[in-house]
Amino acid sequence: MLRAILVVSAILSLAACDSRINPLNWFGGDREQRIAVDPATTEIIVDGRSLVSEVTQLSVEQTTSGAIVRATGLVPRHGYFDAELVLVDASQTELTYEFRAAPPLTPSATAIQRIAVGAELTVGELAGIRAITVIAQNNRRSVGRR
Repeated sequence: MLRAILVVSAILSLAACDSRINPLNWFGGDREQRIAVDPATTEIIVDGRSLVSEVTQLSVEQTTSGAIVRATGLVPRHGYFDAELVLVDASQTELTYEFRAAPPLTPSATAIQRIAVGAELTVGELAGIRAITVIAQNNRRSVGRR
């Protein structure tokens, strides 16, 4: 009985803790950075899908096998599909993704829509990673370990 009480109190203490020991605090809140697009700069796009207009939310949620990166973005109209976080850069300490989606096959007059996507990362892929960035057409959002 005493052991159970000690375990429960340790778990509750850790959950309330704001330290790096608490796995729920591995990544903090997201930060937004606006991007100025230079029309003179051209980029070869291997992926036929376009960048979503804007990333509105970014979070990293812990799982038993690693983490899930979740992003929500805005697309110009209804019908975008095949959305994905495409890994474009993986340094020793940072992962950078582009948020891409395929435009609708038929035109739609519906206003701006939200689209959500996720990417699974294993514990091994997260080793040493201090920040995760998701890029859209008009902004980028980043989350980092505390």
